[in-house]
Amino acid sequence: MDGCSEGTCFAPDTACALGNPNHRTCLRWKGGNEVPSAGPGDDEQVLLPWTGQTLGLADLSFITGRGKPLVVAIAGPESAGKTTVLASWYLLMGRGRLLGADAKFSGSYSLAGWEGIAASLCWGPGHPPSFPAHTSSRDARAPGLLHMTVRVSPERTRDLLFADAPGAWFQKWAVNADAPEAEGARWLARHADVFLIAADREALAGPKLGQARNSFQLLAKRIAAERRNRPVALLWTKGDVAVDPAMEAVIRSAVLEEMPDAEQFTTSVFSADGEGEAADGFVSVFQWLLHARRSGARGIREPGTTTDPLFLLGRR
Repeated sequence: MDGCSEGTCFAPDTACALGNPNHRTCLRWKGGNEVPSAGPGDDEQVLLPWTGQTLGLADLSFITGRGKPLVVAIAGPESAGKTTVLASWYLLMGRGRLLGADAKFSGSYSLAGWEGIAASLCWGPGHPPSFPAHTSSRDARAPGLLHMTVRVSPERTRDLLFADAPGAWFQKWAVNADAPEAEGARWLARHADVFLIAADREALAGPKLGQARNSFQLLAKRIAAERRNRPVALLWTKGDVAVDPAMEAVIRSAVLEEMPDAEQFTTSVFSADGEGEAADGFVSVFQWLLHARRSGARGIREPGTTTDPLFLLGRR
């Protein structure tokens, strides 16, 4: 049976991971010693090493080659609007509303994945906009990752990876950090560079507000324990829903008492005063992410003292 023995190669769906133009000529290909005659058009067909869908861990090698991307984890319960935030960023990016004057969109290896989560927010023939479907709680060791590259200056680009993780992972992880069903949340706790903690205002104002409050407090404590000085922000989702001021104070203190340097943002897809106000919240969060500095990333540079020309490069 045809197939590749290389664990991170998915030929023939993608290009050969070792760079062979014809995957059947690769020594790792099962039956690779037999090279069949090329069919019509085979010489003109060139596959890419990615499919455009949501990325997995095996897809990250060609992204991390030029530098470590910023991994963003949006943690929160089910139905908190985490996927809606991601979809809104993508749609605002497409309309040129997400970035400032100096930054520009510079590509993505997961455009099909972005389109998949954003499609429900768009008008279609006979189908008005709706919210994205819930992210399924699948048996996986890592979340699906959506990629985006932003050119923040003429000389510098920044790669970002956004985790589209189900809320059930975080709920189980908040209760028991070693829960077997929370492996994906543990992966994010180890590898994320930035945490957004989603506070669902609709749930905090609903009939099960006590349960929503307790779940959020547990999650905030868990992230505070695992944070290791990484940037954190409290993200109020469904900001058009009114919440009792006492409940707001409880949620805010759950984050700020444990992480006093955390930022706060509010997002909502609804606005009574026009589209601009609704987009502002999403833009503010993304701008903060774009300039977030991962923990330990600041290097120490000492001024040079030598006059040897060999060491003048990079001297201040």
